[in-house]
Amino acid sequence: MNMTHYMELLADNQPWNLLIFMAIPIVLAETLAITELYILFTRKFDGFVYRLNRFSGTTVGLYFIGLIAYLMTTAVLPITKNDEWRTAIDVIAVAAYLIGGLPLIWIALQEFGFVNKALDQMGKLKIHAICVALFLVFGHIAMIAGMLDPSLLGYKGVNTHQMGGASSSADHEFCHPEMHEQMKGTYQQMMNGGNMPSGSAGKKPMHLPGHSH
Repeated sequence: MNMTHYMELLADNQPWNLLIFMAIPIVLAETLAITELYILFTRKFDGFVYRLNRFSGTTVGLYFIGLIAYLMTTAVLPITKNDEWRTAIDVIAVAAYLIGGLPLIWIALQEFGFVNKALDQMGKLKIHAICVALFLVFGHIAMIAGMLDPSLLGYKGVNTHQMGGASSSADHEFCHPEMHEQMKGTYQQMMNGGNMPSGSAGKKPMHLPGHSH
């Protein structure tokens, strides 16, 4: 089955790519979402949970700044330049993953006081909740599209053609017709005489006809 670049990224360099691009940001975002719900229900803007919420928000936002910058320079731009996107499925998967990080970056900017300065605690908390919801929506779109086979929209993997060509070439190279005839003759002698030829006759099949040493 052909894979999107999204799935290929997660599958390569196990388990590090899976940890870096999936596990760490998901754990931070889920921590942010859970603590968000707790604060919304309790209205406690102090204590451990509130500090954990702020830590998760700032950390995951900064983390996604690094991820997006890295993926844009090492993957998205080179793939686009070389026209190597594997149909719209591939584009949707990667784009949704990158877009999903933007709301979390907005949360980090808010925590550092760069945006939404005029909002009170509840107003900022509502922005948190909206941003987390957007991240979850785009994150799930990326996962679903990323797990699809690009061949559904007509993508043909290069590997299949190359493997077929290599197999055909190998068959042509190693099936020498003269050696094949010698092996066939030896087999017939075994079937007729019951024993392998001995002496010099037994050595003859080792040499191709017409070759001298």
